[in-house]
Amino acid sequence: MRVLVLGSGGREHALARALRRDPSVTAVHCGPGNPGTALIAENHQLDPADPKAVVELAQRLAIELVVIGPEVVLMAGVGDALRRAGIACFGPDRRAAKIEGSKAFAKEIMAAASIPTAAAYVCESRDEVVAALDAFGPPYVVKDDGLAAGKGVVVTGDRAAALDHADGCERVVVEEYLDGPEVSLFALCDGVQAVPLLPAQDFKRAHDGDAGPNTGGMGAYTPLPWAPPGLVEEVMATVVRPALDELRHREMPYVGVLYAGLALTSQGVRVVEFNARFGDPETQVVLDRLATPLGTLLQACALGALDPELELAWYPGAAVTVVVAAENYPAAPVKGDPITGLDAADAVPDAYVLHAGTKDDFDRGLVSNGGRVLNVVGTGADLAAARGNAYAAVEHIALRGSHHRRDIAEQAAKH
Repeated sequence: MRVLVLGSGGREHALARALRRDPSVTAVHCGPGNPGTALIAENHQLDPADPKAVVELAQRLAIELVVIGPEVVLMAGVGDALRRAGIACFGPDRRAAKIEGSKAFAKEIMAAASIPTAAAYVCESRDEVVAALDAFGPPYVVKDDGLAAGKGVVVTGDRAAALDHADGCERVVVEEYLDGPEVSLFALCDGVQAVPLLPAQDFKRAHDGDAGPNTGGMGAYTPLPWAPPGLVEEVMATVVRPALDELRHREMPYVGVLYAGLALTSQGVRVVEFNARFGDPETQVVLDRLATPLGTLLQACALGALDPELELAWYPGAAVTVVVAAENYPAAPVKGDPITGLDAADAVPDAYVLHAGTKDDFDRGLVSNGGRVLNVVGTGADLAAARGNAYAAVEHIALRGSHHRRDIAEQAAKH
Protein backbone atom coordinates (compact mmCIF):
# COMPACT_ATOMS: atom_id res chain seq x y z
CA MET A 1 0.00 0.00 0.00
CA ARG A 2 1.31 3.46 -0.97
CA VAL A 3 0.33 6.09 1.61
CA LEU A 4 0.42 9.90 1.54
CA VAL A 5 0.37 11.77 4.87
CA LEU A 6 -0.71 15.41 4.65
CA GLY A 7 0.78 17.91 7.11
CA SER A 8 4.13 18.99 8.50
CA GLY A 9 4.07 18.65 12.30
CA GLY A 10 4.94 16.22 15.05
CA ARG A 11 1.65 14.38 14.58
CA GLU A 12 2.51 13.73 10.92
CA HIS A 13 6.02 12.54 11.83
CA ALA A 14 4.43 10.13 14.34
CA LEU A 15 1.94 8.93 11.71
CA ALA A 16 4.68 8.34 9.14
CA ARG A 17 6.76 6.46 11.72
CA ALA A 18 3.83 4.21 12.69
CA LEU A 19 2.91 3.58 9.04
CA ARG A 20 6.46 2.48 8.31
CA ARG A 21 6.00 -0.33 10.86
CA ASP A 22 3.05 -1.77 8.88
CA PRO A 23 4.31 -4.58 6.60
CA SER A 24 1.48 -3.89 4.14
CA VAL A 25 2.73 -0.31 3.57
CA THR A 26 5.24 -0.31 0.72
CA ALA A 27 5.88 3.47 0.52
CA VAL A 28 5.20 6.48 2.74
CA HIS A 29 5.03 9.97 1.23
CA CYS A 30 4.50 13.24 3.12
CA GLY A 31 3.16 16.53 1.85
CA PRO A 32 4.86 18.74 2.72
CA GLY A 33 6.39 16.87 5.68
CA ASN A 34 9.38 18.19 7.61
CA PRO A 35 13.09 17.39 8.06
CA GLY A 36 12.16 14.52 10.38
CA THR A 37 9.75 12.84 7.98
CA ALA A 38 12.37 13.23 5.23
CA LEU A 39 14.49 10.66 7.09
CA ILE A 40 11.80 7.95 6.87
CA ALA A 41 9.55 8.99 3.96
CA GLU A 42 9.61 10.97 0.74
CA ASN A 43 8.60 14.61 1.18
CA HIS A 44 6.77 16.60 -1.50
CA GLN A 45 6.46 20.38 -1.46
CA LEU A 46 2.82 21.37 -1.77
CA ASP A 47 0.08 23.21 0.07
CA PRO A 48 -1.81 20.36 1.80
CA ALA A 49 -4.94 22.55 1.94
CA ASP A 50 -5.05 22.85 -1.88
CA PRO A 51 -7.46 20.10 -2.99
CA LYS A 52 -6.40 20.20 -6.66
CA ALA A 53 -2.69 19.96 -5.84
CA VAL A 54 -3.24 17.08 -3.42
CA VAL A 55 -5.34 15.08 -5.88
CA GLU A 56 -2.77 15.61 -8.65
CA LEU A 57 0.09 14.47 -6.39
CA ALA A 58 -1.84 11.41 -5.17
CA GLN A 59 -2.64 10.41 -8.75
CA ARG A 60 0.95 10.92 -9.93
CA LEU A 61 2.31 8.77 -7.09
CA ALA A 62 -0.41 6.10 -7.46
CA ILE A 63 -1.35 6.64 -3.80
CA GLU A 64 -3.74 4.07 -2.36
CA LEU A 65 -4.50 5.88 0.93
CA VAL A 66 -4.29 9.53 1.95
CA VAL A 67 -4.13 10.30 5.69
CA ILE A 68 -5.02 13.89 6.58
CA GLY A 69 -3.29 15.41 9.61
CA PRO A 70 -4.30 19.07 10.15
CA GLU A 71 -7.81 20.36 10.69
CA VAL A 72 -7.38 23.22 8.21
CA VAL A 73 -6.84 20.65 5.45
CA LEU A 74 -10.10 18.93 6.36
CA MET A 75 -12.01 22.20 6.41
CA ALA A 76 -10.57 23.08 3.00
CA GLY A 77 -12.45 20.10 1.54
CA VAL A 78 -9.41 18.02 0.63
CA GLY A 79 -11.14 14.82 1.76
CA ASP A 80 -14.12 15.63 -0.47
CA ALA A 81 -11.86 16.16 -3.50
CA LEU A 82 -9.93 12.94 -2.95
CA ARG A 83 -13.10 10.86 -2.69
CA ARG A 84 -14.52 12.45 -5.86
CA ALA A 85 -11.30 11.36 -7.58
CA GLY A 86 -11.74 7.80 -6.31
CA ILE A 87 -8.79 7.96 -3.88
CA ALA A 88 -9.26 6.37 -0.45
CA CYS A 89 -8.97 8.98 2.29
CA PHE A 90 -8.74 8.76 6.07
CA GLY A 91 -10.25 12.04 7.23
CA PRO A 92 -13.82 13.35 7.17
CA ASP A 93 -15.43 15.45 4.46
CA ARG A 94 -15.71 19.17 5.08
CA ARG A 95 -19.30 18.99 6.35
CA ALA A 96 -18.52 16.29 8.94
CA ALA A 97 -15.25 18.03 9.93
CA LYS A 98 -17.38 20.95 11.07
CA ILE A 99 -17.67 19.05 14.36
CA GLU A 100 -14.26 20.62 15.03
CA GLY A 101 -14.54 23.61 12.70
CA SER A 102 -17.45 25.06 14.67
CA LYS A 103 -17.86 24.71 18.44
CA ALA A 104 -21.51 25.74 18.03
CA PHE A 105 -22.13 22.94 15.51
CA ALA A 106 -20.50 20.44 17.86
CA LYS A 107 -22.83 21.55 20.64
CA GLU A 108 -25.78 21.13 18.27
CA ILE A 109 -24.71 17.56 17.46
CA MET A 110 -24.24 16.75 21.15
CA ALA A 111 -27.65 18.13 22.06
CA ALA A 112 -29.37 16.17 19.28
CA ALA A 113 -27.58 12.95 20.26
CA SER A 114 -27.98 13.42 24.05
CA ILE A 115 -24.21 13.40 24.53
CA PRO A 116 -23.19 14.66 27.99
CA THR A 117 -21.37 18.00 27.80
CA ALA A 118 -21.13 21.38 29.51
CA ALA A 119 -24.05 23.79 29.37
CA ALA A 120 -23.21 26.58 26.95
CA TYR A 121 -24.34 29.76 25.21
CA VAL A 122 -23.42 30.70 21.65
CA CYS A 123 -22.69 34.44 21.68
CA GLU A 124 -22.41 36.89 18.79
CA SER A 125 -22.34 40.18 20.71
CA ARG A 126 -20.59 41.57 23.76
CA ASP A 127 -23.90 41.88 25.59
CA GLU A 128 -24.57 38.17 25.04
CA VAL A 129 -21.07 37.31 26.31
CA VAL A 130 -21.60 39.43 29.44
CA ALA A 131 -24.91 37.71 30.13
CA ALA A 132 -23.35 34.26 29.68
CA LEU A 133 -20.44 35.07 32.00
CA ASP A 134 -22.94 36.29 34.58
CA ALA A 135 -24.94 33.08 34.23
CA PHE A 136 -22.02 30.70 34.78
CA GLY A 137 -19.68 32.71 37.00
CA PRO A 138 -15.95 31.98 37.35
CA PRO A 139 -13.87 30.18 36.28
CA TYR A 140 -14.89 31.46 32.84
CA VAL A 141 -14.61 29.25 29.74
CA VAL A 142 -14.67 31.14 26.43
CA LYS A 143 -14.09 29.31 23.13
CA ASP A 144 -13.60 30.78 19.68
CA ASP A 145 -16.29 29.18 17.52
CA GLY A 146 -13.91 28.62 14.59
CA LEU A 147 -10.58 26.88 14.09
CA ALA A 148 -7.81 28.29 16.29
CA ALA A 149 -5.03 25.69 16.09
CA GLY A 150 -5.79 24.43 19.59
CA LYS A 151 -5.33 27.87 21.15
CA GLY A 152 -8.80 29.38 20.83
CA VAL A 153 -9.90 28.55 24.38
CA VAL A 154 -9.47 30.70 27.48
CA VAL A 155 -10.16 29.31 30.95
CA THR A 156 -9.69 32.02 33.54
CA GLY A 157 -10.96 33.50 36.75
CA ASP A 158 -10.25 36.97 35.32
CA ARG A 159 -13.47 38.36 33.88
CA ALA A 160 -11.64 41.07 31.97
CA ALA A 161 -9.42 38.46 30.29
CA ALA A 162 -12.48 36.40 29.35
CA LEU A 163 -14.15 39.45 27.79
CA ASP A 164 -10.97 40.43 26.01
CA HIS A 165 -10.72 36.99 24.39
CA ALA A 166 -14.37 37.13 23.32
CA ASP A 167 -13.86 40.60 21.83
CA GLY A 168 -11.18 39.14 19.55
CA CYS A 169 -13.53 36.52 18.08
CA GLU A 170 -16.45 36.86 15.69
CA ARG A 171 -18.54 34.31 17.57
CA VAL A 172 -17.81 32.47 20.80
CA VAL A 173 -19.18 29.64 22.89
CA VAL A 174 -19.28 30.43 26.61
CA GLU A 175 -19.52 27.29 28.74
CA GLU A 176 -19.87 26.25 32.31
CA TYR A 177 -16.58 25.15 33.84
CA LEU A 178 -16.06 21.39 34.08
CA ASP A 179 -14.17 20.11 37.10
CA GLY A 180 -12.03 16.99 37.17
CA PRO A 181 -9.13 15.57 35.14
CA GLU A 182 -9.21 15.64 31.35
CA VAL A 183 -8.76 12.62 29.07
CA SER A 184 -8.30 12.35 25.30
CA LEU A 185 -9.80 9.38 23.48
CA PHE A 186 -9.38 8.75 19.75
CA ALA A 187 -11.81 6.52 17.87
CA LEU A 188 -11.12 5.26 14.35
CA CYS A 189 -14.36 5.50 12.35
CA ASP A 190 -15.57 4.20 8.98
CA GLY A 191 -18.85 6.12 8.87
CA VAL A 192 -20.80 3.44 10.74
CA GLN A 193 -18.42 1.53 13.01
CA ALA A 194 -15.68 2.72 15.36
CA VAL A 195 -12.87 1.23 17.44
CA PRO A 196 -11.09 3.09 20.28
CA LEU A 197 -7.39 3.71 20.74
CA LEU A 198 -5.74 3.97 24.17
CA PRO A 199 -6.84 6.98 26.22
CA ALA A 200 -4.17 9.59 26.88
CA GLN A 201 -3.76 12.82 28.80
CA ASP A 202 -2.13 15.98 27.51
CA PHE A 203 -0.91 19.15 29.22
CA LYS A 204 -2.33 22.35 27.72
CA ARG A 205 -0.79 25.02 29.93
CA ALA A 206 2.62 26.37 28.98
CA HIS A 207 4.36 25.99 32.33
CA ASP A 208 4.80 23.53 35.21
CA GLY A 209 1.92 23.12 37.61
CA ASP A 210 -0.59 24.00 34.88
CA ALA A 211 0.46 27.66 34.99
CA GLY A 212 0.61 30.07 32.08
CA PRO A 213 -1.46 30.41 28.90
CA ASN A 214 -3.17 27.65 26.96
CA THR A 215 -1.10 26.06 24.20
CA GLY A 216 -1.57 23.40 21.57
CA GLY A 217 -0.18 20.92 24.13
CA MET A 218 3.15 20.70 25.96
CA GLY A 219 3.31 16.94 26.49
CA ALA A 220 1.27 13.77 26.87
CA TYR A 221 1.35 10.22 28.19
CA THR A 222 -0.39 6.87 28.01
CA PRO A 223 -1.68 4.65 29.60
CA LEU A 224 -3.65 6.30 32.40
CA PRO A 225 -3.21 4.22 35.58
CA TRP A 226 -5.77 6.34 37.41
CA ALA A 227 -8.58 6.07 34.82
CA PRO A 228 -11.75 4.42 36.15
CA PRO A 229 -12.54 0.88 34.94
CA GLY A 230 -14.84 0.78 31.95
CA LEU A 231 -14.08 4.37 30.89
CA VAL A 232 -13.39 3.55 27.24
CA GLU A 233 -16.51 1.41 26.90
CA GLU A 234 -18.62 4.14 28.50
CA VAL A 235 -17.28 6.83 26.18
CA MET A 236 -17.81 4.69 23.10
CA ALA A 237 -21.41 3.98 24.15
CA THR A 238 -22.42 7.47 25.32
CA VAL A 239 -20.25 9.77 23.18
CA VAL A 240 -18.61 8.30 20.08
CA ARG A 241 -21.32 6.03 18.67
CA PRO A 242 -24.15 8.55 19.29
CA ALA A 243 -22.11 11.21 17.50
CA LEU A 244 -21.48 8.91 14.52
CA ASP A 245 -25.17 7.99 14.38
CA GLU A 246 -26.26 11.64 14.45
CA LEU A 247 -23.82 12.65 11.72
CA ARG A 248 -24.90 9.73 9.55
CA HIS A 249 -28.56 10.68 10.16
CA ARG A 250 -27.67 14.13 8.77
CA GLU A 251 -26.15 12.47 5.70
CA MET A 252 -22.59 13.39 6.61
CA PRO A 253 -21.04 10.03 7.51
CA TYR A 254 -17.87 10.44 9.54
CA VAL A 255 -14.79 8.67 8.18
CA GLY A 256 -11.58 9.36 10.07
CA VAL A 257 -10.49 9.74 13.66
CA LEU A 258 -12.95 11.31 16.07
CA TYR A 259 -11.11 12.89 18.98
CA ALA A 260 -13.17 13.23 22.13
CA GLY A 261 -11.72 15.61 24.69
CA LEU A 262 -13.31 14.60 27.99
CA ALA A 263 -13.59 15.82 31.56
CA LEU A 264 -14.13 13.24 34.29
CA THR A 265 -16.29 15.43 36.48
CA SER A 266 -17.93 14.78 39.83
CA GLN A 267 -21.16 14.36 37.84
CA GLY A 268 -19.68 11.87 35.36
CA VAL A 269 -18.01 11.98 31.94
CA ARG A 270 -18.56 15.20 29.98
CA VAL A 271 -17.33 16.14 26.49
CA VAL A 272 -15.12 19.22 26.48
CA GLU A 273 -14.65 19.26 22.70
CA PHE A 274 -14.53 17.17 19.56
CA ASN A 275 -11.66 17.29 17.09
CA ALA A 276 -11.79 15.85 13.59
CA ARG A 277 -8.19 14.62 13.45
CA PHE A 278 -5.45 13.03 15.51
CA GLY A 279 -4.72 15.24 18.51
CA ASP A 280 -1.23 16.60 19.01
CA PRO A 281 0.76 15.62 21.13
CA GLU A 282 -1.36 12.68 22.31
CA THR A 283 -0.96 10.97 18.92
CA GLN A 284 2.78 10.71 19.50
CA VAL A 285 2.35 8.48 22.56
CA VAL A 286 -0.75 6.55 21.50
CA LEU A 287 0.71 5.49 18.15
CA ASP A 288 3.97 4.55 19.85
CA ARG A 289 2.08 1.88 21.82
CA LEU A 290 -0.06 0.59 18.91
CA ALA A 291 0.98 -2.90 17.79
CA THR A 292 -1.85 -3.46 15.29
CA PRO A 293 -0.63 -2.33 11.83
CA LEU A 294 -1.79 1.28 11.40
CA GLY A 295 -2.06 1.44 7.61
CA THR A 296 -4.35 -1.57 7.49
CA LEU A 297 -6.59 0.00 10.14
CA LEU A 298 -6.84 3.38 8.44
CA GLN A 299 -7.46 1.82 5.03
CA ALA A 300 -10.31 -0.27 6.47
CA CYS A 301 -11.90 2.92 7.79
CA ALA A 302 -11.47 4.72 4.46
CA LEU A 303 -13.11 1.82 2.60
CA GLY A 304 -16.00 1.45 5.07
CA ALA A 305 -14.78 -1.99 6.10
CA LEU A 306 -13.81 -1.62 9.75
CA ASP A 307 -14.51 -4.69 11.86
CA PRO A 308 -16.45 -3.43 14.93
CA GLU A 309 -15.35 -6.50 16.90
CA LEU A 310 -11.68 -5.84 16.25
CA GLU A 311 -9.54 -5.94 19.38
CA LEU A 312 -6.47 -3.78 18.85
CA ALA A 313 -3.08 -5.00 20.06
CA TRP A 314 -0.83 -2.80 22.18
CA TYR A 315 2.82 -2.97 23.17
CA PRO A 316 3.27 -3.33 26.94
CA GLY A 317 4.61 -0.45 29.00
CA ALA A 318 4.14 3.30 28.68
CA ALA A 319 5.06 6.29 26.53
CA VAL A 320 5.62 9.94 27.48
CA THR A 321 6.25 12.85 25.13
CA VAL A 322 7.73 16.20 26.11
CA VAL A 323 7.37 19.22 23.81
CA VAL A 324 10.38 21.47 23.32
CA ALA A 325 8.87 24.87 22.50
CA ALA A 326 10.42 27.95 20.94
CA GLU A 327 11.18 31.13 22.85
CA ASN A 328 8.03 33.16 23.52
CA TYR A 329 5.65 30.32 22.63
CA PRO A 330 2.62 30.47 22.52
CA ALA A 331 2.40 34.27 22.15
CA ALA A 332 4.83 35.02 19.30
CA PRO A 333 7.31 32.15 18.90
CA VAL A 334 10.81 33.02 17.72
CA LYS A 335 11.82 31.14 14.56
CA GLY A 336 15.12 30.50 12.83
CA ASP A 337 17.31 29.44 15.76
CA PRO A 338 19.73 26.53 15.24
CA ILE A 339 18.90 23.20 16.90
CA THR A 340 21.67 20.87 18.07
CA GLY A 341 21.97 17.66 20.07
CA LEU A 342 19.40 15.56 18.22
CA ASP A 343 21.81 12.72 17.48
CA ALA A 344 22.68 12.47 21.18
CA ALA A 345 18.98 12.62 22.13
CA ASP A 346 18.12 9.84 19.68
CA ALA A 347 20.96 7.77 21.14
CA VAL A 348 19.29 7.67 24.57
CA PRO A 349 17.90 4.14 25.05
CA ASP A 350 14.12 3.91 24.61
CA ALA A 351 13.81 7.53 23.44
CA TYR A 352 13.52 9.30 20.08
CA VAL A 353 12.80 12.74 18.66
CA LEU A 354 9.91 13.73 16.39
CA HIS A 355 10.12 16.98 14.39
CA ALA A 356 7.20 19.35 14.81
CA GLY A 357 8.32 22.87 13.84
CA THR A 358 11.69 22.57 12.10
CA LYS A 359 13.23 23.30 8.71
CA ASP A 360 16.57 22.83 7.01
CA ASP A 361 18.59 25.99 6.52
CA PHE A 362 21.30 25.31 3.97
CA ASP A 363 23.71 27.70 5.70
CA ARG A 364 23.05 26.79 9.33
CA GLY A 365 21.57 23.30 9.28
CA LEU A 366 18.42 22.47 11.24
CA VAL A 367 16.56 25.50 12.65
CA SER A 368 13.31 26.14 14.49
CA ASN A 369 10.27 26.96 12.35
CA GLY A 370 7.28 26.94 14.68
CA GLY A 371 6.04 27.25 18.24
CA ARG A 372 6.26 23.60 19.21
CA VAL A 373 9.59 22.63 17.71
CA LEU A 374 10.23 19.04 18.80
CA ASN A 375 8.42 16.14 20.49
CA VAL A 376 10.75 13.97 22.56
CA VAL A 377 9.23 10.54 23.19
CA GLY A 378 10.37 8.20 25.93
CA THR A 379 9.16 4.66 26.45
CA GLY A 380 9.57 2.19 29.29
CA ALA A 381 8.09 -0.57 31.36
CA ASP A 382 6.03 2.01 33.25
CA LEU A 383 5.41 5.77 33.26
CA ALA A 384 8.29 6.48 35.62
CA ALA A 385 10.76 4.77 33.27
CA ALA A 386 9.22 6.33 30.16
CA ARG A 387 9.35 9.89 31.50
CA GLY A 388 12.89 9.33 32.76
CA ASN A 389 13.98 8.35 29.25
CA ALA A 390 12.14 11.27 27.65
CA TYR A 391 13.72 13.83 29.95
CA ALA A 392 17.16 12.24 29.57
CA ALA A 393 16.86 12.81 25.83
CA VAL A 394 15.55 16.38 26.25
CA GLU A 395 18.68 17.30 28.18
CA HIS A 396 20.81 16.75 25.07
CA ILE A 397 18.86 19.23 22.94
CA ALA A 398 20.05 22.82 22.60
CA LEU A 399 17.78 25.55 21.20
CA ARG A 400 18.33 29.12 22.32
CA GLY A 401 15.43 30.45 24.41
CA SER A 402 13.48 27.19 24.28
CA HIS A 403 11.35 25.94 27.14
CA HIS A 404 9.61 22.73 28.16
CA ARG A 405 7.53 21.49 31.05
CA ARG A 406 9.32 19.33 33.61
CA ASP A 407 6.21 17.76 35.15
CA ILE A 408 4.73 15.75 32.26
CA ALA A 409 3.22 12.53 33.71
CA GLU A 410 4.87 13.27 37.07
CA GLN A 411 1.79 12.66 39.21
CA ALA A 412 0.56 9.71 37.14
CA ALA A 413 3.95 8.00 37.47
CA LYS A 414 3.38 7.85 41.24
CA HIS A 415 0.31 5.61 40.87
